Amino acid sequence: MRIGEATGFQRGDLDTAEGVITLHHSKFGKSRLVPLHASALTALGSYAQMRDRLLPRPASTTFFVSIAGTRLSGADFGKTFRRLLQVTGVGAGAPHRPRVHDMRHSFAVHTLVRWYRGGEDVGALMPRLSTYLGHRDVCSTFWYLSAAPELLALAAGRLEADPEGRP
Repeated sequence: MRIGEATGFQRGDLDTAEGVITLHHSKFGKSRLVPLHASALTALGSYAQMRDRLLPRPASTTFFVSIAGTRLSGADFGKTFRRLLQVTGVGAGAPHRPRVHDMRHSFAVHTLVRWYRGGEDVGALMPRLSTYLGHRDVCSTFWYLSAAPELLALAAGRLEADPEGRP
């Protein structure tokens, strides 16, 4: 999810029975479903219980709210993310600390690497990843991932093994 999608989805957009969040009118005016891992559902459920206990009547109907009960801003989200990185030490030795958006990119790259290593038909699966990420089209997803060296090496290796095939 993009930051604006995470801070803007409404309480009713989380379907715990199906394990999905419905994002309405996200970037490019599209709506989409975001499937969740069981661990994410558990964490969201715990957050919702605590939120409702501490703020029984928040000012906002968004799922995530500030301590004042209002919708979280992107700036607040980023500030909290940076504080969590500092407390946990994630990225402490790196030349640049991780950014929130890096998690989206890493997810996409790791998904493609897993597909390449598993011998999957990456071209056939790309529309799924594009839809999941909320990209306008598959070309946007390819562009988004073009700077990942490991991914480019895997694609090149597949092309060398089968020059007539698709990477």
